[in-house]
Amino acid sequence: MRIRPAAIGMAVATALAAIAALLGGQAAAQGEEPVVVAQAESAFTDAQLAEIEALIAAWIAANPGFIRDYLVSNPEVIREAVTELERRRIEAEAVLQAETIAQLEQELLYSPRQSVVGNPDGEITLVEFFDYNCTYCRHALEDMSRLMVDYPDLRIVLKEFPVLGPGSVEAAQVAAALNIVAPEKYWDFHQLLLGSGVAASAQAALDAAARVGVDRGRLEAMLEDAAVIAAIEESYTVADALGLNGTPTYILGTEVIVGAVGYDQLRVRIDSMRECGETSCL
Repeated sequence: MRIRPAAIGMAVATALAAIAALLGGQAAAQGEEPVVVAQAESAFTDAQLAEIEALIAAWIAANPGFIRDYLVSNPEVIREAVTELERRRIEAEAVLQAETIAQLEQELLYSPRQSVVGNPDGEITLVEFFDYNCTYCRHALEDMSRLMVDYPDLRIVLKEFPVLGPGSVEAAQVAAALNIVAPEKYWDFHQLLLGSGVAASAQAALDAAARVGVDRGRLEAMLEDAAVIAAIEESYTVADALGLNGTPTYILGTEVIVGAVGYDQLRVRIDSMRECGETSCL
């Protein structure tokens, strides 16, 4: 059987597809979402594709060392394939997260259980998932304060997301209770506890609440209240749907922004939201 030269290229493409599948399997084994690689619409009929596949299979069977030799001689192809695979993974993940944000708009942006600071009627909403024991969240506190001053039309939603142990959960319970009994004191409490540098716990949170003028006994009585538990569970549910597992994480528009990226990065995205309704106007 005479094999057309184009079949060689197809054989290489098949090898790279196999590499992509292998890497996808490795990601799944590590607990990550399987990689979904988009495929371009084929210009061939099913019969033509079947013929091409048969030619490739025959050629590979007749030349078992070709793919290995090609990849050894051109190792940069593997690097390019892995880079492209990662690009497609990130792109697919961003699309899925944007869809999830749209589906959870009410819980994410307008839940009565969440804390809202800044301008409650602001045209732009920035959501932050945080933990009171998160060092990076403490560093990011100044960024949030600056943004509130520099953007009077910014609405900030603070989501209790205690992921760093029992002390974090206790502090989040106190914060959720305070947001119910004295929401006007929440921002002062938040700044005091998060900015203190002490390990967050029920005791530390109750002390901070008392310092901003909220009755300690009233908060203690509410720590196991259904409304308090529901507020924290809602944050967990939304975070899980978005695949979040660390703090701080921000949501702006349809973008998930992971980590304490700093004031400048947030400012650029907010400016873009003002200009075109997206975090990037490119």
